[in-house]
Amino acid sequence: MGRRIVFGDVHGHYGAVCALLDKISPSTSDTLYFLGDLIDRGPEAAKVVEFVKENGHYSILGNHEIMLLDALGGKTINPIAFQTWLRNGGNATVASYGQKVPPPEHIEWFKTLPLYIDLGDFWLVHAGVNPSLPLSQQSQAQFCWIRHQFHSIEKPYFPDKTIVVGHTITFTFNGLKPGDIAQGEGWLGIDTGVYYQNLGRLTALDLDNSLVYQVDGHGNNFRCLPLEEAARKINRRHLFARNVAQLLM
Repeated sequence: MGRRIVFGDVHGHYGAVCALLDKISPSTSDTLYFLGDLIDRGPEAAKVVEFVKENGHYSILGNHEIMLLDALGGKTINPIAFQTWLRNGGNATVASYGQKVPPPEHIEWFKTLPLYIDLGDFWLVHAGVNPSLPLSQQSQAQFCWIRHQFHSIEKPYFPDKTIVVGHTITFTFNGLKPGDIAQGEGWLGIDTGVYYQNLGRLTALDLDNSLVYQVDGHGNNFRCLPLEEAARKINRRHLFARNVAQLLM
């Protein structure tokens, strides 16, 4: 049986993906999963999307893909949504496509992405879940955007599986350092802020061997360590450091 390897938010850092894959050396029996936010902020979103799409790797929908679809997913461009998307990193995605919007085949592919993937013992979603609602009553508003309600959960949402999320940069949690994996009640957060210079990393988590692989946004400074060494429990009562609102989009 192959490994299941989950990538945190890539945000257009194709070189970092390639550097991690070079170190991980996945075989044909391994399966790659991406937690959404393939695009925006970083310089090579077009290459990231093409790589994931053409190789048949699994990805879920992130809030940045939602912003793109709000802007470009209809019959015509929504000008207000388009400007919102550009202000939140979409300008880098447009640049990566040669100062053009993504081609129709990429936009249609985004529309096919699921909101979550259930692996049995792990449950992959971009942002989290609302702990007070059953899954049947939740939508992309929770799965792709939620923060505080999920992070402050007092007991695991699932009794038999761990939720793995991206969306919220781990070093924005009080007490966590760059590269730390956030650990809450029944969940792990692996968005380590790849697009933040000198602080950010891209993280891939080997679910079956509990190993964490990381490189910086340039594909350098590789490290591999056991999950138990990388994970840090968060303080549910004092979640976020001050002055980090600009990081949380």
